[in-house]
Amino acid sequence: MAKNTQLHDNATVKISYSFKKIMTGSDLSRRRLPFMSAVSDNPGPVLWLTACGHGDEICGIVIIQEIFKKIQRKLLNGAVYAFPLMNPIGFETASRNITVSREDLNRSFPGAMTGTLGEIIANSIFSSIMETSPTLVLDLHNDWIKSIPYTLIDSNPGGSHRTVYKKTLEYARQAGFVSIVDTEKMTGTLSYNLLMNDIPVLTFELGESYVINEQNVEYGLKAVWNILAFLKMTKPIKEHFSYPTLPAYRAGKLLRYSDKPYSTKSGIIRFMAKPGDVVTKGKPIARIVNAFGKHQETIRALEDSIVLGHSDSSVVFPGMHIMAFGIP
Repeated sequence: MAKNTQLHDNATVKISYSFKKIMTGSDLSRRRLPFMSAVSDNPGPVLWLTACGHGDEICGIVIIQEIFKKIQRKLLNGAVYAFPLMNPIGFETASRNITVSREDLNRSFPGAMTGTLGEIIANSIFSSIMETSPTLVLDLHNDWIKSIPYTLIDSNPGGSHRTVYKKTLEYARQAGFVSIVDTEKMTGTLSYNLLMNDIPVLTFELGESYVINEQNVEYGLKAVWNILAFLKMTKPIKEHFSYPTLPAYRAGKLLRYSDKPYSTKSGIIRFMAKPGDVVTKGKPIARIVNAFGKHQETIRALEDSIVLGHSDSSVVFPGMHIMAFGIP
């Protein structure tokens, strides 16, 4: 455990680094989750940062590291907690899943103390978060290699969760990214289970997987700092970060996620629109050719939208989703 104490504006901030045990290996080695905390002696909001739930999505690890470097002298009140590396086994093998059990950790929440390996890890993470009664959780992910950063929000759960969902939307407007409401309900994710427990949560999709993209790190830092300033955990920022795009798609506008149209042909795909482009209904966005270069299909945008990203592969088959869009 490493500890550090910093003084700032008459507040003492205690920085701690420790571990949460998850299992013992066959060689009796201990597998653990790194845990970070920055706690002010002035009471205030509680912000959680989580990253690398998918082992190949690593940008969030660095963002959390950089946040903790900055927060030491700038946290006015409250607490920031973090699990920067939720899936160390997947990370070490550059795999999305927990390699040894072939589980998707972000489909294993809320977890179980005596369940599968994925459920055990998820339970350790989820129970640790819930014990602190968080104000907000930011779950940091990556998307396709060619994708823009954006905020992903679960679909409205309705019922008794209307109030927490309203708060979630308010935080999304402050982050500065294009805000996308997911159309698919996935009950095993961290975000879904937090919402079901009335905890506001946002997912940041921060561009490419596998390697650190420094530009996306910078975007992520600014988005998190927007949130910290909005919660008054840090001093007001001089210039609020907002991801650059056309007004209809800027932060504060809630967009609907879509991965349509799908391809109807097999072949080699050549993209005609890049991530971040704003396209109009009917605009050609990709074309498919066969092995001889003969035209097979032109794919057109179904609605006015912003391109969030496109497939990491140039091979395409019928029924594949090849691009993602945010639709006003």
